[in-house]
Amino acid sequence: MNIRLLSSSENYPMDLLLLADPSQELVEEYIQRGQCYAAEIENQIVGVYVLLPTRPATVELVNVAVAEDRQGKGIGKQLVKHAIQTARSRGYQTIEIGTGNSGVGQLALYQKCGFRIVGVDIDFFTRHYAEEIYENGIPCRDMIRLSQDL
Repeated sequence: MNIRLLSSSENYPMDLLLLADPSQELVEEYIQRGQCYAAEIENQIVGVYVLLPTRPATVELVNVAVAEDRQGKGIGKQLVKHAIQTARSRGYQTIEIGTGNSGVGQLALYQKCGFRIVGVDIDFFTRHYAEEIYENGIPCRDMIRLSQDL
């Protein structure tokens, strides 16, 4: 598997990006401010993430997504590890990530990769998304914020 930065002239894999964030408007907005990386296997994009600078020396990892038929094979973990290493090599001191309270698998993955829970943004998803989101049979309401010092 190869993970690379997508150039601004390439078509972003919107189908994958929308797996992690159902709001195309929000995805398009932060893609313009961040850098989109894609994981490829045999010239097919199977995973994606975006690094988004937020504050001096801090970057946020957003929109980590893996094609549904490729999930459970370690690609997500490789994407997160790549993002951490990329942020470190670019001189950032902190990397942050947020996920829904209902994303049980995502919460486990991020903690396995060294992130620690630092806060909860109550009702984030009910405030910012018109339609209700459910994962694992759980309503996604709150944003769980995680962080890692680099």
